[in-house]
Amino acid sequence: MRLSRLSLMLATLLATHSSFAEIPATLEQQQSALRSGKLSATELLQYYEQQIAARNPATGAVQALDPQAKQVAARIDQQKKYKGALTGLPLLLKDNIDAQGMITTAGSIALAENLVQKDAPLVARLRAAGAVIVGKTNLSEWANLRSSKSTSGWSSAGAQVRNPYDLSRSPCGSSSGSGAAVAARMIPAAIGTETDGSIVCPASVNGLVGLKPTVGLVSRTGIVPISHTQDTAGPMTLSVKDAALLLNVMAGSDPADPATLEADKRRSKDYAKGLSRNGLQGRRLGLVRQLADGYDAETKALFQRSLAILKAAGATVVEVDLPGLEELDKDELTVLLYDFKADLNHYLAATPATVKHRQMADVIAFNQAQAERVMPYFAQDLMEQAQATSGLQDPVYLAAAARVRQKAGIQGIDATMRRHGLDALIAPTTGTAWPIDYKAGDVIEGSASTPAAVAGYPHLTVPMGLVRGLPVGLSFFGHAWGEARLLQLGYAFEKARPALPAPQLAR
Repeated sequence: MRLSRLSLMLATLLATHSSFAEIPATLEQQQSALRSGKLSATELLQYYEQQIAARNPATGAVQALDPQAKQVAARIDQQKKYKGALTGLPLLLKDNIDAQGMITTAGSIALAENLVQKDAPLVARLRAAGAVIVGKTNLSEWANLRSSKSTSGWSSAGAQVRNPYDLSRSPCGSSSGSGAAVAARMIPAAIGTETDGSIVCPASVNGLVGLKPTVGLVSRTGIVPISHTQDTAGPMTLSVKDAALLLNVMAGSDPADPATLEADKRRSKDYAKGLSRNGLQGRRLGLVRQLADGYDAETKALFQRSLAILKAAGATVVEVDLPGLEELDKDELTVLLYDFKADLNHYLAATPATVKHRQMADVIAFNQAQAERVMPYFAQDLMEQAQATSGLQDPVYLAAAARVRQKAGIQGIDATMRRHGLDALIAPTTGTAWPIDYKAGDVIEGSASTPAAVAGYPHLTVPMGLVRGLPVGLSFFGHAWGEARLLQLGYAFEKARPALPAPQLAR
């Protein structure tokens, strides 16, 4: 169900559901309440349906509800077995992730008939662990690679997502709906996807924990792609422990995704096991100077207070430079444009017969024909540039791909961490959310996402606090397959800093 049908359903839910007793906020707390018998899966689902009904009209974060959710929750309650890793816990999925019985749009009305009959392996893992898929979240159309002048959080399929801390400001993209839905407490956790910044930026500006895993730790099969080189799905949560609980289920090899060949061997058995308040004791963190510049005075002051918290918790912080950062952008864009055409064509070719647009060229033509609906604010120059590429065997692509991965990873993150004996690199994730402005597009004040995104390495953001009432996150990133260490560091920081207040919308 979508758009007007979704609005009607939400209005009905709001009118019919009675008030609920206090519901714990995090997955960890809800898991405990389910297992102790204080809460049922059906009660939990009904509570979040009510929150969606009340808050989604303002935020535009939720794109569609899963009609199967009630039956799933009822079946779990009938069995009265809540011992699975995620049994009875509600989740939302970004609407570029396939879920059986739901339409996957990637934010585009060109995919309005993409009714999927099979779960993405990631979703199958979540369901097997007992999660209740409540629905899909809105996103930046085509994950923000349609136009160089795009506005984060806007899509032709779902309109504008808004930041719950200030509805006039951006939720960042492309996992904008996932971030806004969790921040507004319409769901305890959601799944996002990232190519470069699309988990960590919306997590940061919405006051959440966001984890972009190592590329190859989580299956990408059944997810509308931008780039097999950089794409990955990851959790967006209210706590580091919740991110670890979700990663326990999400991580693993998928025969259909060659990048995940080593995932079962490389993954940790339990990402939540090593989390401790003492996780920063004796650790060495590298403050990346280039990624900490360019922020306003209040953001810099918050970052300095966060550094003091890290040091008081036992960490040593040293200033470092990442070599070659200024050289990454051009090669990265080249790789993404080539990948986008090849990978999207591969996905579209396997969609149901009801989908008329089977190649990127078809989508571009559709957008031109439906320009008033699809391109009222920004065009499709990046998609057109992608269409003009000549295939993944082009020497230009092969050289750029080899060069950029080497500079960001082996010569960048890896070399810097080894040179200084570091456990992780740190920087502000990004600045505060900027005003939504369709003429100006996104105006982002700084970003730490690119090095780990291009290298394919893990990146964790954890809230530092508020600047002028708006959240700002602290980034931890490092070697490939190093999620466990990043989660340990992030957990200790989370426990040492003051708790972040919920947005007024959720109080």
